[in-house]
Amino acid sequence: MLDLPKTVEALETLGVPVFGWQTDRFPAFYRRDSGQRIDRRFDSLDALTEAVTCHFDLGLGTGIVIANPIPVEYEMPAELYERSLAQSLRDAAASGVHGRAVTPFLLDRLRALTESQSLFSNRALLLNDARLAARLAVRLTA
Repeated sequence: MLDLPKTVEALETLGVPVFGWQTDRFPAFYRRDSGQRIDRRFDSLDALTEAVTCHFDLGLGTGIVIANPIPVEYEMPAELYERSLAQSLRDAAASGVHGRAVTPFLLDRLRALTESQSLFSNRALLLNDARLAARLAVRLTA
């Protein structure tokens, strides 16, 4: 639910690299491609592990974002996503929702407008992220 262009810009300003796991583009949660480019693509876990280790060894004091797209079979259809997100944003504005309340509001509206397809996609995204994080953690602690 983030403004992804602003998010990518803020990460760059803060010195937080965005590494893509088997992607050249920043994912858009329910969609594999937001159109935003990432700093560096990694296709092997060895290379990603080496880059993460190198970043932290530099002692810059910043984290890393690893862009891990949703598996293609769980991606929400573009038309459904765009239509539902646009309606959710209109509903939030009409309801005067702002600040920290926006994300939970949007998630709930997306669930309703997509007849729970957003939950199906969100669960798949979370599991996919957890799998990659676990594989990377094993490598980093070896």
